[in-house]
Order: sequence, then structure tokens, then C-alpha cells
Amino acid sequence: MSFLKNTKPLQRLAYLSCMLLIAASPTLHSDENLPLDVSFELQVYPTGVIPGVRFELALDNQQSIHIRLGVQEIRHEDFGVHDDERGDGAGFTLGYKRYFSPGLTGPALSFRTDLWFNSLDWSDDVGTASERRGRTDVTVLQPTIEFSWHYPLGTQFFVTPSAAAGFEINVDTDGEDVGEGFIILAGVLLGVRF
Repeated sequence: MSFLKNTKPLQRLAYLSCMLLIAASPTLHSDENLPLDVSFELQVYPTGVIPGVRFELALDNQQSIHIRLGVQEIRHEDFGVHDDERGDGAGFTLGYKRYFSPGLTGPALSFRTDLWFNSLDWSDDVGTASERRGRTDVTVLQPTIEFSWHYPLGTQFFVTPSAAAGFEINVDTDGEDVGEGFIILAGVLLGVRF
């Protein structure tokens, strides 16, 4: 795992947690009638990208709950408070999904909340006498609503495209303020159902 040497502690924790959960996933769920989905999730938004691993546990034949562990690359550029904001972070998602019809396939609506621990480097007036640079560590709460469509690929595998909208709310900031506000995301899940 030499690739982890150059990562930040929170990223390392997210990577290792994902690997541990993937390794343990077959033993996490014992009820054969209610499936457990394990998937790679990728979400993109206008100023960043979020890869992660998601575990979704069915509650019945029309509802499920899920958790995601992920990291993100952030490029607010000049959409934030400063002229340029960029960085990364790690975090997790808790969510509830309701399918429109029984069977845990087809269209669904999810209510999700992410908690991100981000570090952003920012700059203002670069190349001028008033140039300023800094770093802000910020904890972000990100509630979203998501529409998705679960497509089975055979008996066990699936793909699920999604679109989400919500808000980024900076709940704890160490350093100068950085961008927050309305967010839209497009995503896809590639996974396996146990």
C-alpha cells in the first residue's frame, strides 16, 4: 500500500475503511430475502468530483438505507469566496432510498446527508502587490435529494445513474471563509447485489 504514503490522514482513513468494508461485505448481511448492494459510486459537480464506496441495505422490497465512504477533489476556482479555491477532503454519506415500485429496481428518490472534512488552499489577487494566500480547514454538511434509476445487468450486477441537488453548509471553519451554497451533482453507481 505504498500509494497511501503521499495521501493525507483523512484520505488514508477513507481508503482503508473502504477496503475493510469491501472485504467484510459478504458477512454484513445474513437475511437472504433482503439484498445488500455494494457499489463504486462516482459523483461530479461543477467544481469537483467525488469517488466512493457505497453499501445499501434493503429494509423491505421498496426501501433501503445506505452509507458511502468517499473522498473528493474540489476546484471552486472563483466560484467561492476567494479568487481561487482548491483542495480535497474525505467524508461519508448516510441516506434513505424509496423506490417508486416494489422490487428494488427502477426509479427511486433518496434523501442523503454528507459530512465532509475538507482542506482548501485559496488565493486572492495573484501577481499583484496585494496578493494573499491561505489555507482553510472546513467541515461541510451537505444535505441533498437524489433521483436515481436502478438498472439490473443480469441477475447480480447493476448500474444506477443519478441526479441530486442540495446545499453545502460550512458548519466549522478553521481559517478564512470559503465557498458554500447550492449544489447539483450527477452520478453513477456500478455494483453487485448480494
